[in-house]
Amino acid sequence: MTGPKLNEYPAARPGVKRLPVTAEQPKGARARARYMRISAYKVREVLDLIRGRDVDQAIDILKFCERDAAFVVEKLLNAAVANADKNHELHDSEELYVSACYADEGPTLKRWRPRARGRATRIRKRTCHITVIVSRLPDVELQKRRSSDTAASAARRRRIAGQKAAAERARTRRRRADAGTPEEVEGADLGEPGEEASADTPELEVDEAQVEAPTAEEGAEEHAVSDEGAAERDATHETSGGGEPKGSTAKDEEE
Repeated sequence: MTGPKLNEYPAARPGVKRLPVTAEQPKGARARARYMRISAYKVREVLDLIRGRDVDQAIDILKFCERDAAFVVEKLLNAAVANADKNHELHDSEELYVSACYADEGPTLKRWRPRARGRATRIRKRTCHITVIVSRLPDVELQKRRSSDTAASAARRRRIAGQKAAAERARTRRRRADAGTPEEVEGADLGEPGEEASADTPELEVDEAQVEAPTAEEGAEEHAVSDEGAAERDATHETSGGGEPKGSTAKDEEE
């Protein structure tokens, strides 16, 4: 086939106009594998997965692809990135994407297989030529990515700082709880030590007064009881004393 290939030009990307088909080759680093012993149809299904993708994303897709052609395409993609670094001074692989990739049919090896009744059937062992082209992302998209990355990194730093502050507060609360400091008790009215002593003093004075008052009353009652007992004893003594002299004198007179 003469002239440019339709699948060789950069794939359409969001916000980027597709380049027209001209005789000029697309700018970018390329890697080519020729006479690969695999059908072009099988390789094209793998190439459709990575066309227009970033290099890092394309490598991840190929690593988890279960087709045998993915192993060959991955090696070819790494070779294209190495060519971009060495020949085109595109050292940052994050700025590269798979701008074009295609598989052309190569020569077919014909073999024969014997069949029944002396017949033979043809075996076609197909080959292909695989080409992968990587190019630098447009400046507009790179600028958008840098701005989004800056905002994402700033948000990540704020989130990490908030998590560290929360963890530090939690550790402080645990230390205070273990130490039993009054700052950890929320909503409690804690006064000064002097205020507590002054509040306890009146209660002690009242208790002493209450204890002393019954003692004074009991003393007065005991004193009154003792006075009454003394008066009764005097009265008894007088009564006995007045009779005894009379009785004694009477006895004396009788004698």
